Amino acid sequence: MSAVDGTNVDVLERLFLQSLPEGEPLYPPDYLTDQTERFFVAEIVREQVLQLTHDELPFSTAVVIDSFDEASDPDLVKLYCTILVDRESQKPIVIGKGGSMIKQIGTAARMELEQHLEKRVYLDLHVKVRSEWRDDERLLDEMKAQNREP
Repeated sequence: MSAVDGTNVDVLERLFLQSLPEGEPLYPPDYLTDQTERFFVAEIVREQVLQLTHDELPFSTAVVIDSFDEASDPDLVKLYCTILVDRESQKPIVIGKGGSMIKQIGTAARMELEQHLEKRVYLDLHVKVRSEWRDDERLLDEMKAQNREP
Protein backbone atom coordinates (compact mmCIF):
# COMPACT_ATOMS: atom_id res chain seq x y z
CA MET A 1 0.00 0.00 0.00
CA SER A 2 1.21 3.53 -0.74
CA ALA A 3 -0.17 6.79 0.60
CA VAL A 4 1.98 8.65 -1.92
CA ASP A 5 0.41 7.27 -5.09
CA GLY A 6 -2.68 5.50 -3.69
CA THR A 7 -1.63 1.97 -4.59
CA ASN A 8 -3.91 -0.58 -2.89
CA VAL A 9 -5.79 2.01 -0.83
CA ASP A 10 -9.01 0.68 -2.35
CA VAL A 11 -8.09 -2.86 -1.26
CA LEU A 12 -7.48 -1.71 2.31
CA GLU A 13 -10.76 0.21 2.34
CA ARG A 14 -12.64 -2.86 1.08
CA LEU A 15 -11.04 -5.03 3.81
CA PHE A 16 -12.05 -2.53 6.49
CA LEU A 17 -15.61 -2.39 5.23
CA GLN A 18 -15.85 -6.20 5.15
CA SER A 19 -14.55 -6.53 8.70
CA LEU A 20 -16.41 -3.74 10.47
CA PRO A 21 -19.95 -4.31 11.69
CA GLU A 22 -22.55 -1.86 10.43
CA GLY A 23 -24.02 0.27 13.19
CA GLU A 24 -26.70 2.87 13.68
CA PRO A 25 -25.85 6.30 12.20
CA LEU A 26 -24.60 8.75 14.81
CA TYR A 27 -26.12 11.74 13.02
CA PRO A 28 -29.07 12.35 10.69
CA PRO A 29 -28.25 12.18 6.95
CA ASP A 30 -28.65 15.95 6.50
CA TYR A 31 -26.31 16.77 9.42
CA LEU A 32 -23.13 18.25 7.93
CA THR A 33 -21.02 19.07 10.99
CA ASP A 34 -20.97 19.10 14.77
CA GLN A 35 -19.22 22.49 14.86
CA THR A 36 -21.11 25.67 15.75
CA GLU A 37 -21.48 28.82 13.68
CA ARG A 38 -19.20 30.56 16.19
CA PHE A 39 -16.44 28.08 15.43
CA PHE A 40 -16.71 28.77 11.70
CA VAL A 41 -16.80 32.55 12.23
CA ALA A 42 -13.58 32.40 14.26
CA GLU A 43 -11.90 30.14 11.71
CA ILE A 44 -12.94 32.29 8.74
CA VAL A 45 -11.54 35.43 10.39
CA ARG A 46 -8.37 33.57 11.42
CA GLU A 47 -7.95 32.25 7.87
CA GLN A 48 -8.02 35.79 6.48
CA VAL A 49 -5.50 36.98 9.08
CA LEU A 50 -3.08 34.23 8.10
CA GLN A 51 -3.66 34.58 4.35
CA LEU A 52 -3.28 38.34 4.23
CA THR A 53 -0.32 38.66 6.60
CA HIS A 54 1.45 35.82 4.75
CA ASP A 55 4.56 34.64 6.58
CA GLU A 56 4.70 37.64 8.91
CA LEU A 57 2.62 35.96 11.65
CA PRO A 58 3.03 32.53 13.16
CA PHE A 59 0.09 30.16 13.25
CA SER A 60 -0.31 30.95 16.95
CA THR A 61 -2.92 33.60 16.17
CA ALA A 62 -6.40 33.03 17.61
CA VAL A 63 -9.80 34.66 17.19
CA VAL A 64 -12.24 35.01 20.07
CA ILE A 65 -15.91 35.77 19.40
CA ASP A 66 -16.84 38.49 21.89
CA SER A 67 -20.43 38.84 20.68
CA PHE A 68 -22.59 37.01 18.13
CA ASP A 69 -25.84 38.95 17.77
CA GLU A 70 -28.60 37.66 15.50
CA ALA A 71 -31.52 38.82 17.60
CA SER A 72 -31.92 42.48 16.68
CA ASP A 73 -32.39 41.96 12.90
CA PRO A 74 -33.17 38.60 11.24
CA ASP A 75 -31.29 39.59 8.06
CA LEU A 76 -28.16 40.86 9.82
CA VAL A 77 -25.57 39.20 12.06
CA LYS A 78 -23.44 41.51 14.22
CA LEU A 79 -20.08 39.96 15.06
CA TYR A 80 -17.57 41.41 17.49
CA CYS A 81 -14.26 39.53 17.43
CA THR A 82 -10.84 39.86 19.01
CA ILE A 83 -7.74 38.71 17.15
CA LEU A 84 -5.12 37.52 19.65
CA VAL A 85 -1.41 37.73 18.87
CA ASP A 86 1.53 36.59 21.00
CA ARG A 87 3.79 39.64 20.85
CA GLU A 88 3.44 43.40 20.81
CA SER A 89 5.47 43.46 17.58
CA GLN A 90 2.75 41.41 15.84
CA LYS A 91 -0.09 43.81 16.59
CA PRO A 92 1.02 46.48 14.05
CA ILE A 93 1.32 43.75 11.40
CA VAL A 94 -2.35 42.83 11.85
CA ILE A 95 -3.49 46.45 12.05
CA GLY A 96 -1.33 47.68 9.18
CA LYS A 97 -0.40 51.24 8.25
CA GLY A 98 -3.38 53.46 9.04
CA GLY A 99 -5.51 50.38 9.72
CA SER A 100 -5.17 49.13 6.15
CA MET A 101 -4.47 45.47 7.01
CA ILE A 102 -7.28 45.10 9.56
CA LYS A 103 -9.62 46.68 7.02
CA GLN A 104 -8.54 44.16 4.35
CA ILE A 105 -8.93 41.29 6.82
CA GLY A 106 -12.37 42.54 7.85
CA THR A 107 -13.59 43.03 4.28
CA ALA A 108 -12.40 39.60 3.10
CA ALA A 109 -13.75 37.85 6.21
CA ARG A 110 -17.10 39.66 6.00
CA MET A 111 -17.57 38.63 2.36
CA GLU A 112 -16.85 34.99 3.18
CA LEU A 113 -19.02 35.12 6.31
CA GLU A 114 -21.96 36.52 4.34
CA GLN A 115 -21.71 33.56 1.97
CA HIS A 116 -21.39 31.08 4.81
CA LEU A 117 -24.16 32.53 7.00
CA GLU A 118 -26.36 33.58 4.06
CA LYS A 119 -27.06 36.93 5.76
CA ARG A 120 -25.59 40.40 5.83
CA VAL A 121 -22.75 40.67 8.33
CA TYR A 122 -21.51 43.55 10.45
CA LEU A 123 -17.99 42.63 11.54
CA ASP A 124 -16.08 44.53 14.22
CA LEU A 125 -12.47 43.40 14.72
CA HIS A 126 -10.02 44.30 17.48
CA VAL A 127 -6.44 43.15 18.04
CA LYS A 128 -5.06 42.30 21.48
CA VAL A 129 -1.67 41.07 22.61
CA ARG A 130 -1.88 38.04 24.88
CA SER A 131 1.54 36.52 25.28
CA GLU A 132 1.46 32.78 25.77
CA TRP A 133 -2.34 32.70 25.40
CA ARG A 134 -2.07 28.99 24.64
CA ASP A 135 -1.03 28.42 28.27
CA ASP A 136 -3.93 30.46 29.70
CA GLU A 137 -6.44 27.84 30.92
CA ARG A 138 -9.19 30.41 31.49
CA LEU A 139 -8.88 31.80 27.96
CA LEU A 140 -8.79 28.32 26.44
CA ASP A 141 -11.94 27.42 28.39
CA GLU A 142 -13.62 30.59 27.05
CA MET A 143 -12.64 29.62 23.51
CA LYS A 144 -14.03 26.10 23.99
CA ALA A 145 -17.24 27.56 25.40
CA GLN A 146 -17.67 29.86 22.39
CA ASN A 147 -17.79 26.76 20.20
CA ARG A 148 -20.82 25.43 22.04
CA GLU A 149 -24.30 26.64 21.16
CA PRO A 150 -25.46 29.38 23.52
